[in-house]
Amino acid sequence: MLGTIVNTIAILIGGFIGLLFGQALPDRMKKTVIQGIGLAVLLIGASMALQTKNTLVVIASLVIGGIVGELIDIEEQLKRFGQWLEQKFSRNSGQSGFTKAFVTASLIYCVGAMAIMGSLESGLKGNHTILYAKSMLDGISALVFASSMGIGVLASALPVFLYQGLITLSAGLLQGVLSPEIINEMGATGGLLIVGIGLNVLEIKEIKVGNLLPALFFAIPIALLFTKLHLGV
Repeated sequence: MLGTIVNTIAILIGGFIGLLFGQALPDRMKKTVIQGIGLAVLLIGASMALQTKNTLVVIASLVIGGIVGELIDIEEQLKRFGQWLEQKFSRNSGQSGFTKAFVTASLIYCVGAMAIMGSLESGLKGNHTILYAKSMLDGISALVFASSMGIGVLASALPVFLYQGLITLSAGLLQGVLSPEIINEMGATGGLLIVGIGLNVLEIKEIKVGNLLPALFFAIPIALLFTKLHLGV
């Protein structure tokens, strides 16, 4: 849970700074810092991906996961869900400004491969590196959001804590079920998704990372199959 706790605190700190001093910080400074974090995200993802013992497992997981993700169109579904939530809260709440900030920030922080993969990595391996990197990104974005949308951004720290914490605790239960080799291939697959996030942050190439999320879960049966067939996992 350490990674999730740090992530929650980063949002609160970034939000408070944004409320107090956000307007004074130049946009070019914010952009440069985010680009630096984007480079670090690339490094984290690449180091995870290189831990694979069988690239065929990663390739098969990404291909099958991408097909399923596109058929479902996960990113579009999440976008529609977010729009529905925003409209519902804004229409039914007298504090539409606060609510809009809360819903918008919560969706940005909770929905995405980094939140899911970071929480899984934290629960399965006790490795909080992804969530630490996410904490820096979320802290900077909270500063920017709070300076423009207000205090509702700070309230988004609560769903982040509950959502990521639940995934982390659930992943911890799988630790005794999945072998270290399978967890390793799952992490390597997730590492490539993290690379995709880094490319998105740096605006180098827009990659539908959300539609590739099923690859994380397909990595489990594929790695098991390769183990049964003695194909190198």
